Amino acid sequence: MSAHVVILGCGRSGTSIFGELFEGLVSYRDRYLFEPTFETLREMDFSVGPVAIKVPRVGTTQLMTPGLPFLLSELLAVVPRPRVLFWQIRHPLDAICSLRPGIAANWSHNPKPPDWQDWLSKPLIMQCARHWQYINEPGYSAVKEIATVTRYENLVSEPWLFARQVCDLAGIDSFNEMPGIESWVARIGNAKAPGSYEAKHQVHWSRADHVKRVTRWKENLTAQDVGMVLPIIANAAKLHGYELPKRSAE
Repeated sequence: MSAHVVILGCGRSGTSIFGELFEGLVSYRDRYLFEPTFETLREMDFSVGPVAIKVPRVGTTQLMTPGLPFLLSELLAVVPRPRVLFWQIRHPLDAICSLRPGIAANWSHNPKPPDWQDWLSKPLIMQCARHWQYINEPGYSAVKEIATVTRYENLVSEPWLFARQVCDLAGIDSFNEMPGIESWVARIGNAKAPGSYEAKHQVHWSRADHVKRVTRWKENLTAQDVGMVLPIIANAAKLHGYELPKRSAE
């Protein structure tokens, strides 16, 4: 049997479009769950077939592992082996640009940093940087020994290769799943233009203020913006191997 799959990562990093890959695979038909509650997960019969999960969630009053929207120990107890965890990540400056609508809406993305209210008096771009850093530093550190990192940039630029590698890790026969993979690949692209596909659960956060998804920060951020966020994201960016501009966005 193919492995159960859990896709984790910061919002606006491609977790939703990544999840749609599994939604279209016969092996996971009707067993792809978008941001399910733990009540839903406990009701699933994992013995029937593989389940794919995009970022499970709990109520805001419940305990959470720092940087994750749930307790990691609870997730591992609920989702049995064989399982594969993926950590989806996106260049911090691009992710920050994409986070702005959600963070501006009363910090709608989760999990919120414990000090999020202290950041409300700071520029929006700094709030987004803090959100990205919180998830991709303490959140990632909690799962780094058991999760495989997947990159938004690879998903967008080489979707075929991305899909095949993911299938291999999850024990999926990609040959038998070719129609679903082809359908998913056809929706992927770096161009941001009228008619470009958006992950169906994320359309409300999308903005037509850039023409490329990768390196959109060069269209959206000023040198002053970049200077404000660099100290916030520097450590997490280094942890994930992302190169940041030294002084300006130029």
